[in-house]
Amino acid sequence: MAVRFAIPRILLWPGCALLLAGVMLGGLHADWDFSLISRRAQALYGPLGEGQQRIDAWQQLLATQKQIDELEQLNVVNRFFNKQMHYEEDIDLWHEVDYWETPIEGLWKGAGDCEDYAIAKYFSLRRLGVSSDKLRITYVKALRLNRAHMVLTYYSSPEAMPLVLDSLIDAIKPASQRTDLLPVYSFNAEGLWLPGAKGNKKVGDTKRLSRWQDVLKKMQAEGFPVETTN
Repeated sequence: MAVRFAIPRILLWPGCALLLAGVMLGGLHADWDFSLISRRAQALYGPLGEGQQRIDAWQQLLATQKQIDELEQLNVVNRFFNKQMHYEEDIDLWHEVDYWETPIEGLWKGAGDCEDYAIAKYFSLRRLGVSSDKLRITYVKALRLNRAHMVLTYYSSPEAMPLVLDSLIDAIKPASQRTDLLPVYSFNAEGLWLPGAKGNKKVGDTKRLSRWQDVLKKMQAEGFPVETTN
């Protein structure tokens, strides 16, 4: 992840909850027309090359994995993006210090950094029918790397130990086994959480998050039926 680890900066980012709610309400249950999406992507980004095959594979995954068990959905989605994308810093890939990709951009490039994996996995699992209250996009400090990192976490129930979907490894492990990750904060459509001794504490909804706004606007331009209302 290109962004430096800095808790004050993270906590100053005002909110994604309402934006994520807009995604959930506006697009995830509407039809996704991948013919339109591919045409829009080519108009926006130019020839997709091998990226078209990755996008087609994503479409096939979303079309065929809706009826399987949720835990298997986690594994399928985690392995898919870990295989289809390779890690590359934003500054090298996009010539920006911190750039958040849409799933289409990630598959077009076949690359991204940690938040791009987490975002793509989040949208994929929501599309497959996993409830938003089971998913949180989670900022952590990767202790061995001594840097900021982002993962997707899954809660089978509100009090359950979360499972961690990580771009660093294919194995999905309980957070209790990921002692190399120190949670900083997490968010989903319902709000923002901070870790604490008695479990995660909801600290409220958030107002705006420019990078999420950018992601939603780009997805809408790509042909996804996504509302961008705050």
